[in-house]
Amino acid sequence: MKLKAKTTISEHFSAIKDPRLERTKLHQLIDIITITICAVISGAESWDDLEDFGHCKYDWLKSFLKLPNGIPSHDTFNRVFARINPQELEKCFSDWVKSISNLLPGSQIAIDGKTLRHSYDNNSEQKAIVMVSAWARESRLVLAQRKVSKKSNEITAVPELLKVLELSGAIVTIDAIGCQTKIVNQIVNQKADYLITLKKNQSGLYKRVDELFNLALSDHKNEHLSSKYTVCESAHGRIEQRQYHVLNDIRELVDSSKKWSNFNSAVRVEYSRQLKNGKSKLESRYFITSLSQDAKQLAEYIRGHHLHRKSTTLGIRCRF
Repeated sequence: MKLKAKTTISEHFSAIKDPRLERTKLHQLIDIITITICAVISGAESWDDLEDFGHCKYDWLKSFLKLPNGIPSHDTFNRVFARINPQELEKCFSDWVKSISNLLPGSQIAIDGKTLRHSYDNNSEQKAIVMVSAWARESRLVLAQRKVSKKSNEITAVPELLKVLELSGAIVTIDAIGCQTKIVNQIVNQKADYLITLKKNQSGLYKRVDELFNLALSDHKNEHLSSKYTVCESAHGRIEQRQYHVLNDIRELVDSSKKWSNFNSAVRVEYSRQLKNGKSKLESRYFITSLSQDAKQLAEYIRGHHLHRKSTTLGIRCRF
């Protein structure tokens, strides 16, 4: 008999153990969790915001929550979440997000590291907290996050983040932090494609790709130069033109030892910016990918990766 799929927040988060003593439970745990999720989706950023949201949306919340003693105080939210098992909460949250994100084959998942604002403390010499997150572009949801250890860096956090994701059929995009053979191999083993920024930290591969592009662009009949795509935009008083060139089926030319799983193509993006003072700025970037697509499609993935920085904590903003 096939089990019925979980559809509500209460079903997904019911597995979390309540850390409070029975005599101290004025508010149900699922009520606290549900209010928190709804408030954060709507833009709440503090414990006070959670309480304010609860009072403002009390009638709506009461329509599906019990709220036996009204809306919890901001101190209650703080105390409860300080005591909840973080692994249990993350597991339930991840399963809930997966159930509503509806990832389809070809969906883009952007992996990126962000430094949390105001997370440092000069007095105690506490360094800023860095989180690595996985963002689903189409559904605009953060699927999972990992805190970077104080004694580590983003390179070690990325594989741990990838492990908890269902990547089958997806396209994973990562900045230069992900340009590691181990990370690329893991993405492929999880049955996904990748598009990753190539920088000089991979000096051998970078040099070979750079030389191949220079040769191909000087010979427009080059068999590997499959397509190009140009975009011109004006914003903040400057004009930017981006020209994308793609070399397909070049693995034997730049990775004959096959260190990079399913490596197939490389992308060169030439940025030309016309500044307010009339001067222009030129810049080139390279990307490696397992995909074999035209320049326009790859340009959408590259642009989509950088646009995800504007997302909110959960990747969406709702108004009730």
